[in-house]
Amino acid sequence: MTHPAVHPETPRVAVASGCVLGEGPVWDQRTGALLWVDIKNPAVWRFEPDTGESASLPVRERIGFVALTEDPEVVIAGFKSGLARLHLKSGETEPLVQPEPDKPGNRINDGHVGPGGHLYFGTMDDDEAEPTGRFYHWDGQQLEAFGDAFVVTNGPAASHDGQTLYTVDSPGRFIYAHDLDEARPGPARRFVRFEEGWGHPDGLTVDAEGYVWVCHWGGSRITRFGPDGAPERIVPVPTAQVTKCAFGGPDLTTLYITTAGIGRDPHIDPMAGHLFAVETGVRGLAANIARV
Repeated sequence: MTHPAVHPETPRVAVASGCVLGEGPVWDQRTGALLWVDIKNPAVWRFEPDTGESASLPVRERIGFVALTEDPEVVIAGFKSGLARLHLKSGETEPLVQPEPDKPGNRINDGHVGPGGHLYFGTMDDDEAEPTGRFYHWDGQQLEAFGDAFVVTNGPAASHDGQTLYTVDSPGRFIYAHDLDEARPGPARRFVRFEEGWGHPDGLTVDAEGYVWVCHWGGSRITRFGPDGAPERIVPVPTAQVTKCAFGGPDLTTLYITTAGIGRDPHIDPMAGHLFAVETGVRGLAANIARV
């Protein structure tokens, strides 16, 4: 195994949000704002770095992610019950599709918009016990499951060239890669296996050079992996449960990081659940707009 470099900067607290289960950061270049969610204290958070202002919008049920649409004030939200359009000012929702009406114990977890505007997302057993979760591809008309069933799915993210989709089996500690053929994911192949002591792979993002940044739940860090799966650098994060990251800022070189406070002693892990930011010197990819 290669020995990755340690990133010279430590992530700073951008918003002391104290999320129970912070997840799903997405940068909107049109508004200069970051959106993310708290799954288990259900809310959509918004942060404007230029002003330092942040606010949260409580929602009616658990929410795994939000995806940008052509209207900056409307997102597609991955609620426990299904996908819906969510109006960020009023909180009103418009149901779109229910992936698993026959599985009331499941909920939608992580999601991502691919280069063509199609939506990729995963479901999971909300009790984190049974392998009832699946990955889905939705083009606005057809909803198709792909890959195997898992207890906890995570991290759908498309590569910089739109040719590969990365997915995560968090309890199994595997990251997979799927070839994309006209937006449809092919069979899974192993990309990275997390070693003992690394924690579990959680959310991820891809930069403009094709490297994959993976968050370590229980591992207090993010690792940047090359396209060949070799670790290139480690970014230590000053809290244990690191959930997902996304590039933002005017040059897309600031990495925003969500974390979780669930199960953590605030005296031992006082920054658990906060939003962090760190300058990387690496350019990320602009978030795609959902066209479904």
